[in-house]
Amino acid sequence: MRKINIGLSDEQRQGVCELLNRDLADMNLLLIKTKKYHWDVTGPEFRSLHQIWEEQYTILNESIDQAAERIRALGEYPVGTAAGFIQYSSIKEHTGDVPSSSQMVINLVDDHEQIIRNLRQHIDQCSEDFHDEGTADFLTGLMEGHEEMAWMLRSFVQGKRVESDNETPNEVKFPAGVAK
Repeated sequence: MRKINIGLSDEQRQGVCELLNRDLADMNLLLIKTKKYHWDVTGPEFRSLHQIWEEQYTILNESIDQAAERIRALGEYPVGTAAGFIQYSSIKEHTGDVPSSSQMVINLVDDHEQIIRNLRQHIDQCSEDFHDEGTADFLTGLMEGHEEMAWMLRSFVQGKRVESDNETPNEVKFPAGVAK
């Protein structure tokens, strides 16, 4: 195999691909969870959530493909198994759990926000540790997509009462200074 000569050392490329594989694993678990909620949602908000989640899992699917191709372009191989996704992911599955529609939204917001936090760190690492501005820019685009999806979901429950998993209504908590 011909050596890759793109201005990054093998160690830099491998370090970047490790980060990308973590992001790839997170997005795959989020894709699975989004599809599952898309299938399981019930109640008066069924139609709108069903449509939102279809749009979002379509976006996630495209982002996953781009991340895997970025890894290949850097000369490494993407994680591509369920076991690998679980091993590398920072978000967790909720096996056997069918929460209320509002709790589904909150769970997905939490996952998007975790991915956003990870991406911020990975962007910094790509730039500062690995000197790979191309991947930093790529991850910035992914982060912006997750920020938008999280915003759409937060907007869905913001300001209304939501049910928790134990069926006791709770008021949505807002950070200090945020208008209700």
